[in-house]
Amino acid sequence: MRRLFRHSFKAMGSPCEVQCYAVDAAEARRAIDLASAEALRLEARYSRYRPDSLLSRINRAAAEGGRIAVDAETAGLLDYAEACHRQSDGLFDITSGLLRQAWRFGPGGLPDPALIESLLARIGWHRLRWAAPWLEFPEAGLELDFGGVVKEYAADRVAALLAEAGFRQGLVNLGGDIRVVGPHPDGAPWRIGIRHPHVPGALLGSLPLYRGGLASSGDYERCLVVDGVRYGHVLNPKTGWPVRHLAAVSVVGDLCVVAGSASTIAMLKEEDGPAWLDRLGLPHVWMDARGETGGSLRFPP
Repeated sequence: MRRLFRHSFKAMGSPCEVQCYAVDAAEARRAIDLASAEALRLEARYSRYRPDSLLSRINRAAAEGGRIAVDAETAGLLDYAEACHRQSDGLFDITSGLLRQAWRFGPGGLPDPALIESLLARIGWHRLRWAAPWLEFPEAGLELDFGGVVKEYAADRVAALLAEAGFRQGLVNLGGDIRVVGPHPDGAPWRIGIRHPHVPGALLGSLPLYRGGLASSGDYERCLVVDGVRYGHVLNPKTGWPVRHLAAVSVVGDLCVVAGSASTIAMLKEEDGPAWLDRLGLPHVWMDARGETGGSLRFPP
């Protein structure tokens, strides 16, 4: 008889949890060790905070205007980022992390518009050249950030490894990016709470998830309120300023990485986000800055 085990850990700057059904604690420990090791492996490769990470090596080449060869896993992430950039009309752009230099989301108010303009001159996927395995930076001063892709990709990788190891019922939660390994043994779904973007500790509702992934983008903790106006952390790479129309978007997909990029692109598309999600066809729910909700998903009573 399998029973449910839970384990919490920290990776990628976020609280993480793995839930799985196992026959005993020893089998559960095997799953937990597998899951946490994979999440930490990806953090070590793609963290922008670690000078020894692969991403830091890439960014040193980018800062100098150099070139670097990357491995197959990184090439896959770059191909996916390029596809998202194309499908979002340039709004999903992994070169836009430079805007963190302007937006600190702490005391001090709004950033200097001149600083934002200077950073925009160094942002844009079109400023680099990508042809596997070579990543080339003709202009110096660029920077890449896989933050909009890697955590969701890690959730998918952890779930896949657990399934390959024989764990068929479980849930992976990496800082709110969810991937279901399989439903509960009785076939019941996992119930996933969707956080309210503006009310700490509150939920918009909960959704049943039998399989696949769920990811959310939104105006959560990191924000500024200046003169009664709320500025969230989802930044438009073309203007350098936060998006204002949608407050939160949650998307369900076969893969968590697809759900995550779709939710972010919808936020970036502002007023066009809901219609874009409808055309995309993935199950979703959104709340706008006025508190109105919509989407193809409905929260059960």
